[in-house]
Amino acid sequence: MNLFEYTYDLVKQIPEGKISTYGAVANALGDKIASRAVGRMMNQNPNADTMPCYKIVHSDGRLGGFGLGIDDKIRRLYEAGIYVNNGKIFNFDTVFYNKFKTNYPLRQLRKEQIELSKKIKLKDGFTKLDKVAGIDVSYTKNKFDHALGACVVMDYKTKEIVERKTISWETNFPYISTYLFYREFPIIQELVNILKSQPSVYMFDGNGILHPYGIGLASQAGIKLDMPSIGIAKNLLYGDIKNNNVFIDGQKKGFTFFSSDRVKRPVFVSPGHKISFESTYKIIKHFSKYKIPEPLRQAHLVAKKILKT
Repeated sequence: MNLFEYTYDLVKQIPEGKISTYGAVANALGDKIASRAVGRMMNQNPNADTMPCYKIVHSDGRLGGFGLGIDDKIRRLYEAGIYVNNGKIFNFDTVFYNKFKTNYPLRQLRKEQIELSKKIKLKDGFTKLDKVAGIDVSYTKNKFDHALGACVVMDYKTKEIVERKTISWETNFPYISTYLFYREFPIIQELVNILKSQPSVYMFDGNGILHPYGIGLASQAGIKLDMPSIGIAKNLLYGDIKNNNVFIDGQKKGFTFFSSDRVKRPVFVSPGHKISFESTYKIIKHFSKYKIPEPLRQAHLVAKKILKT
């Protein structure tokens, strides 16, 4: 779905003489965690005259940002009958609006995730390791909806690159923590469709089962592709580290991995789908020359190189 357009339609519902907040719009989307994403979407609004993003402020009445400058935001608010005093909305409670008509799309996506998590298999879905693919999605600096997806396929035995594919894409879903699949899977799907190779396993720049709902990008993509998948994250999204393993609610969901003694900060690895913890570790170790396993590192390098040109 196009969450940008859905969010903009919500903001258009705000009556004249009223304002709302980043959090209220996020709640109307179905998850308060989307508050920051609402702010980014307001900043990316292409036309403040047709979509009144200036009506969105902080929950304590502070004005927040505005692409055309804060003075212009104050002017637009004043013309709409909303007054600002010392950088805050005057009589905030009387002009606040949150009665949005919505079907709470993020709530529906979360329900979908929870149902799909029941399909995750942590047993190897391959009999032979032939090729391993790494998929990375990078974004143009200061233009968060323009993405470059890259896939690098490497031979498991020789570790040689056998295929590279890239694709440029305009995303219609902002970054929201724990919803990364919905932002990046359309790009991933297109990359997989144009591959000539048939990898045994896919590596993704994101989590597998190491996720608050047990189904990160790698797991959900693995289910949709019906392929073995591994999640590799640079930061710990959730969980507790004990003896290099990561636990959520007492259950092992992933592990920390240092490719060498020179590496000071680990990556956080978890099986995605149709792969065991043992095979996950074996494959990661096999391809770890630098901090990030080679198929994924090479995909990232390819994407970044193209974005710089």
